[in-house]
Amino acid sequence: SSGINAEWPLRPGTKAGQIDTVLELLRQQVLNLRSKGNLVKDSSTYKKQLLAENEKLKRQVEDLKEQLVDLETVNGRKQFGSQPATAASKAAPVEPAKALPITPAPMAPVPKENKKKAAKKQGKPAQHQQAAASLPVDVSRLDMRVGFINSATQHPDADGLYLEEIDCGEPEPRQVISGLVKHIPLEQMQQRPCVVLCNLKPAKMRGIMSHAMVMCASAPEKVEILDPPAGSKPGDKVTVEGFSGTPDQQLNPKKKVFEGIQPDFLVSPEGHALYKGVQWKINDQVITAPSMRGCGIK
Repeated sequence: SSGINAEWPLRPGTKAGQIDTVLELLRQQVLNLRSKGNLVKDSSTYKKQLLAENEKLKRQVEDLKEQLVDLETVNGRKQFGSQPATAASKAAPVEPAKALPITPAPMAPVPKENKKKAAKKQGKPAQHQQAAASLPVDVSRLDMRVGFINSATQHPDADGLYLEEIDCGEPEPRQVISGLVKHIPLEQMQQRPCVVLCNLKPAKMRGIMSHAMVMCASAPEKVEILDPPAGSKPGDKVTVEGFSGTPDQQLNPKKKVFEGIQPDFLVSPEGHALYKGVQWKINDQVITAPSMRGCGIK
């Protein structure tokens, strides 16, 4: 419609005007074509921009998927891989695959030495479990000894705790933390004998490790350190007649062994330390509480 009509009549008297008109029409047609060309160029550029943005968004989606999978894996959520179904797979039902017979691959011979090592590795945990299960939960499981408190100071980070250095008859003294500040003055914690439970698992108390526990006669209103008999020395073992088992190397806190034994500890009316009514002894002499009677021992 914007082209020149070939049959358009030319009047002789107005040839110059007709030429001007034709030129004007040609100029407008060129401008129109140019604008269309620019539009095409702009459309092509816009399409490229859209494609680039689309690719960028795809990459971002894939990255987010990977992050989601990682987070779910860390939180213990199982991941199941899946593939998009094709048109063919949607249209045609899939027949179940027939099970094929599986032939086990021949195993390489294991050297005799390796077999022995493997048997030892498998046997050790089972032996330990059986041994632990067969042990009675009684006072023989506890490694209680005479200790001597070389020194005691206030715990640097806890007002209610003492930090003690105790000789337990070993090459080096043990570092022990006790919650006795409210019951025993610091001067009475120096250079004195005591009874120490030595096979508890070491525990950190307000930032400092404790490697034993001082045994005390205990009541809500009062606590006293038990007294070993005269003449005993650091490292001497506590025994209870009728309970002659071997102490654990270290008590397993998960098994609650001490918690199962401690309720049967008692100070008798005579001031003797008892387990199920039987006296605690060191070298056949009785362990006592200084003044408390009829209370528990912790």
